[in-house]
Amino acid sequence: MALQRGLESEVVRIVECCRTLNQAKQVHAHIYRNNLEQCSYVITKLLRFVTSLTQVPLHSYPRLLFAQVHNPNPFLWTAFIRAYALRGPLSQALRLFCSMRKRRISPVSFTFSALFSASGAARDTLLGAQLHAQTLLLGGFDSDIYVNNAMIDMYVKCGFMRCARKVFDEMPERDVVSWTELIVAYARRGDMKAAQDLFDGLHVKDMVAWTAMVTGYAQNAMPKDAVEVFRRLLDEGVEIDEVTLVGVISACAQLGASVYAKWIRDIAESSGFGPGSSVLVGSALIDMYSKCGNVEEAYNVFKGMRERNVFSYSSMIVGFAIHGRVHAAIKLFYDMLETEVKPNHVTFVGVLTACTHAGLVDLGQQLFATMEKCYGVAPTAELYACMADLLGRAGYLEKVIRLVETMPMKPDGAVWGALLGASYVHGNPDVAEIASKHLFELEPDNLGNYLLLSNTYASVGRWDDVSRVRKCIREKNLKKDPGWSWVEAKNGMIHKFAAGDLKHPQINEIKKELNELLERLKGIGYIPNLSSVLYDVNDDEKKLLLMAHSEKLALAFGLLSTDAGSTIKIMKNLRICKDCHIVMCGASRLTGRKIVVRDNTRFHHFLNGACSCRNFW
Repeated sequence: MALQRGLESEVVRIVECCRTLNQAKQVHAHIYRNNLEQCSYVITKLLRFVTSLTQVPLHSYPRLLFAQVHNPNPFLWTAFIRAYALRGPLSQALRLFCSMRKRRISPVSFTFSALFSASGAARDTLLGAQLHAQTLLLGGFDSDIYVNNAMIDMYVKCGFMRCARKVFDEMPERDVVSWTELIVAYARRGDMKAAQDLFDGLHVKDMVAWTAMVTGYAQNAMPKDAVEVFRRLLDEGVEIDEVTLVGVISACAQLGASVYAKWIRDIAESSGFGPGSSVLVGSALIDMYSKCGNVEEAYNVFKGMRERNVFSYSSMIVGFAIHGRVHAAIKLFYDMLETEVKPNHVTFVGVLTACTHAGLVDLGQQLFATMEKCYGVAPTAELYACMADLLGRAGYLEKVIRLVETMPMKPDGAVWGALLGASYVHGNPDVAEIASKHLFELEPDNLGNYLLLSNTYASVGRWDDVSRVRKCIREKNLKKDPGWSWVEAKNGMIHKFAAGDLKHPQINEIKKELNELLERLKGIGYIPNLSSVLYDVNDDEKKLLLMAHSEKLALAFGLLSTDAGSTIKIMKNLRICKDCHIVMCGASRLTGRKIVVRDNTRFHHFLNGACSCRNFW
């Protein structure tokens, strides 16, 4: 018996060294010569290797290998079931499972793990529930961590969070995988409160669990929470990897403050994941610096990377585009084509965005027409939305309508939204009505669409239609997101302002500074742009409303709280209005300051009375 076990172990060791099918067949012959062809242990190892060779059909050699064993044990059955569960068809895995049960052979935990995984991948909740019932009928699996974790994963993938949570709550014993699976699932669904509650209940938190929380907060537009969790992670002495860093870098990009950018860059460098050694972190840093208003440093990171991939190039092209560095974006795109890196759809989103911000309609149309044929990038709904934006901003509204009519897929909200936005810019309520009709069907509770239609009517003085749309808003009980602006003070602290804000402790000084600035602007020809107020009120009231815009308050605070000659950076959650754009231009001329404003569309760099957008925005 000892000699037999030694021989089995030796054969298994040889199987583990196999790399090709021919080598496996040689080992199979060796198995026959040593009378081991009925040994489930040895044949299981060989079957696992052979089924991992994707070029070998499961119904050919692997089936013959399995069939040669007269009384396969549960592990050999499971190896063959798992192969079909992974490679398909799933129906064949289920037939094998049923044959196994008919022979009264009890499954092992790996049998169910494989089948639950396949059910989740197929989003087959009914099959998953039937397998769940099998674990209960057979008994003994309710305390199996591996089976329960696979079951949780299956229910999560099928979208049945309540069932996943019920399995979790009834587990007599859980490991970190059990907790982390649900934390990640809640985070992906946007339920960060449930994710945080679970995380707080996890006594021993590993890097994966911490990363799930950091990434979850970042992906759900809760950057301050992401940074706070990351700080706690560092305090706990938890090791970090590239994925953790990319999550918190994304959060810093959302915050848009240079103080966070420097902080996380230093941590990445000291952890050995600087842009020179990690293409993943380097690409994230490019995106972060671009969104923090420092496209020059983004390009320095790009140039310093030893390795660049499609994400590095795409991030840099998008960064140039949103900063109005149109020619730099287009040049980098063509430089990329000279390398082995192939563009993807994000690359084309970037270069089409660059064309949009400069009104380069012909180039944009040429790239869109050739991207699939020449570069293998099929047009997506997002790319059609880019084209609709490009044509619409340039005033070709009829061309946008024709583009929408020829789309191979159903137009989504982004496409119709681009047309509605262009209709507002060009004061065309008729086209706005066409776009809004579709948007109201696709996004019935999106207040922004109603406001854009109302503003389009207001821009041409159709106040009765404005009243009709606003009545609809009231009936639907839709609430408007307030306009906010953030500005970074000298000490790196972020100050947030709402329109008409009276809560800031320095509000009186801010108002005084703003009034003095506006008086000086009037001396060089500034006249308030009353068309930026889309309310049917008198001119004096319009002027008061314009003075209360959040970006003007942020500008005044920036002038008060930063050193003379330093750049003022303002972040805004909505699009900057025409009047504020005029004020920023004038302020940059009067003060000699560079003013950078990031709105929800792009960056505006104001210097010496001019904007980088050249008023094409």
